[in-house]
Amino acid sequence: MIALGLEGTAHTIGVGIVDDDANILANEAKMYKPEKGGIHPREAANHHAENVAPLIGRALETAGIKAEEVDLVTFSQGPGLGPCLRTVATAARALSLSIGVPIVGVNHCIAHLEIGVAKTPAKDPVLLYASGGNTQVIAFANGRYRIFGETLDIGVGNMLDKLGREIGLGYYAGPRIETIAKEGKRLLELPYSVKGMDMAFSGILTAALNLRADGASVEDICHSVQETCFAMLTEVTERAMAHVEKDEVLLGGGVVQNKRLQQMVARMAEERGASMFVPEGKLCIDNGAMIAWTGLVMHRSGIRMGIEETHVRQRFRTDDVDVTWRS
Repeated sequence: MIALGLEGTAHTIGVGIVDDDANILANEAKMYKPEKGGIHPREAANHHAENVAPLIGRALETAGIKAEEVDLVTFSQGPGLGPCLRTVATAARALSLSIGVPIVGVNHCIAHLEIGVAKTPAKDPVLLYASGGNTQVIAFANGRYRIFGETLDIGVGNMLDKLGREIGLGYYAGPRIETIAKEGKRLLELPYSVKGMDMAFSGILTAALNLRADGASVEDICHSVQETCFAMLTEVTERAMAHVEKDEVLLGGGVVQNKRLQQMVARMAEERGASMFVPEGKLCIDNGAMIAWTGLVMHRSGIRMGIEETHVRQRFRTDDVDVTWRS
C-alpha cells in the first residue's frame, strides 16, 4: 500500500509519500514565513492553497509514481490553525475523490510519535513533543496515547519565536537563539514554571523581556531562557518515564532539533539507564511523511472514514484517539 499525506497545521505545507514498510518515497514541504510579526492564519492558509497542488506534483515525481498508484490519502485533521487545517483537508478530500481511494484524518501530535517509532529503534517510548504550537509529554497506556504533562499556556517554540521577535532576531528565531545562547556567560534568574506535571512559558517570556529592558545582554537572555525551559521539559519527561515505567524517550517537534535540549535529555536518560532517540531533522519538524505513515497504520488496523467524518478539529486532543493499531 502507498499512502500520500498532507500536513498543514500551521506554517508548513507538506506532502509525503510512504509505503507499507515505512520507506519514505517523497517528503516535500514549503514553509510560510511572514515578512514581519508572527503567523497570520489566513495568510498561511492562502500560502498553503497556492502551494499544495505543486507540492503534490513534485512529491509524485520524486516518488516516481502517478496519482492513480496512490492507495490512501491522509491529512492532518488537527490540532492546528483553523484556516490552514481547512485548506489542507479540502485538498485531501478533492484528491481522494478524484482518484477514488480512501481518506483518513490524522492527529498531528500522534504522527510525530509514530514516525519516530517507525524510523528509530524506539519501541514503546515516552515522547517529549516540543514545537511552536504544542508542548506535551506523551506515552501509550490503556489503549490511548496519554498526556502526562503539557503546557498550560503557549508552546515552548511559540515562546522562543516571540522572544526572538521582541529582541530583534526575527521570525523563526529558535535556531538563532540556540547559536547566540552559546555565547551567554551568566544564568539569569527566570521563573521555573513547573506546576505538577504541567509547564507554563508565558511568564518566562515576560521576565526575559524585562531583563532585556534592564540591560541584560541578548546572549545571557538566550542562554538563560534555554537552560530554564529545557530543564523544565527534562524534569517533566523524567517524571513521566518514572510514572509509566518506560526506559525509552523519543524526541519530536521542531524544538527538539536544539542540541542543548538533546544533551540535557540524553544525560537524564543515561542516568536512568534509559535510551534516547531522535529522528532525523526533517522528520522532527512538521512534514507530510509522518501524516502519511500514521494514516497508513490507522487504515491497516481497520480505521475507515467517510468524507463527512473528515471535518477538521482545531483542538484535537492526543488522548481523544482510540489507538487500535497498538496492543
